[in-house]
Amino acid sequence: MNNYNILIIEDDEEIAELVETFLYNDGYCVYKAYNGDDGLKLLEKHQIHLIVLDIMMPGIDGLEVCKRVRKTLNIPIIMLSAKSQDIDKILGLGIGADDYMVKPFNPMELIARVKSQLRRYITLNKPQVTRLDDSIIVIKELTINKNNHSVCLYDKEINLTPTEYKILLLLATNTGKVFSSEAIFEMVWQEKYYESNNTVMVHIWRLREKIEINPKEPKLIETVWGVGYKIEK
Repeated sequence: MNNYNILIIEDDEEIAELVETFLYNDGYCVYKAYNGDDGLKLLEKHQIHLIVLDIMMPGIDGLEVCKRVRKTLNIPIIMLSAKSQDIDKILGLGIGADDYMVKPFNPMELIARVKSQLRRYITLNKPQVTRLDDSIIVIKELTINKNNHSVCLYDKEINLTPTEYKILLLLATNTGKVFSSEAIFEMVWQEKYYESNNTVMVHIWRLREKIEINPKEPKLIETVWGVGYKIEK
């Protein structure tokens, strides 16, 4: 299995299951939703790398789902539609879709397009630390500006408390290094750490709620069990 999660939002269960089978056989982790509402809920709960999105659905249609996704995420979106008119393709691509396939389609062609879109996305969003200058740190989708103490997630500013900012900056400027709760407390609070002090744990949780897609499955601030916390490149 690879590490990429694909979300299928398609109201036709047979098509959804067919696409799921081909994606799963190719090594992807697949999530399914049969309407826009459920699809958006899954997107909030899981880290999704690509969406296969039907346009014509009851309730929230694919175009509206695409608009909402694009407000916060730049992950690839491949739209599926029974409409083959150029104006429909232009509309779908114009609101943020990356690719457009007309039903009926060849599942193997869809897989090829999924791979192509993921390659492009991963290339443009390499999970590495980039220092634009000494005051700017970029880690994955997170940008930290040390000049004005601002933090942005997907280009949207996140409001952190001064303590949360100090913890994040400590981990972000020492990528790969594991800090124990004791070390974080003494470096951030400048006080001696006492046993059974869960202050750091509480602040880490609050920080994750603000910068992680799913705080229960953190991808930025990692827990090294029995040791402490770290941020990887």
